[in-house]
Amino acid sequence: MAYNRREFLKVSGVGIAGLSLMQLGCSVKQVKGYASGLKIDGAKEVISVCPFCSVSCHIIAHVKDGQLVSTEGDPDYPINEGALCAKGAAMLSLTRNPHRVTTPLYRAPYSDQWEQKSWDWVLDRIARRVKQTRDAGFTATNAKGQQVNRLENLFTLGTSHMDNEECALVHQAVRALGVVHLDHQARI
Repeated sequence: MAYNRREFLKVSGVGIAGLSLMQLGCSVKQVKGYASGLKIDGAKEVISVCPFCSVSCHIIAHVKDGQLVSTEGDPDYPINEGALCAKGAAMLSLTRNPHRVTTPLYRAPYSDQWEQKSWDWVLDRIARRVKQTRDAGFTATNAKGQQVNRLENLFTLGTSHMDNEECALVHQAVRALGVVHLDHQARI
């Protein structure tokens, strides 16, 4: 069969266009290979709040087999619109850092060494110190003899790590002790 120049150019053009289209994504081998290796495959998405400041950006946490496997900003949350600061973006690495302190450490007065202590020991010590401080500074009545039941030598600062219910419980607990000086980090 004899081809003239025009037919040769047509056949060549169709062949080049076909090869080009195949290179533009007609093959799904690479897509399947990428998708099968995602670390969030099969993970449960949990909306959480970044604990590092009072902005409280939303974070999408991916949990698989009880382990945090990925974190990212929530694009549907109007405050951060999916963006995270350096601390929020590093949350996953902070939870997996082998140097992260996971047990209470105590340094005695005038000591230069940290000691590991149990949670029972630490919580008991905190409770005793709060009780001592309350006993030393509690004022039942003012100078006029009016009952005031206040504690002015103890201060409480809330944290954005807590949700509203936890903040309400802490507020009620310290008010029951008589604490009058309290604030919250979200306001600062």
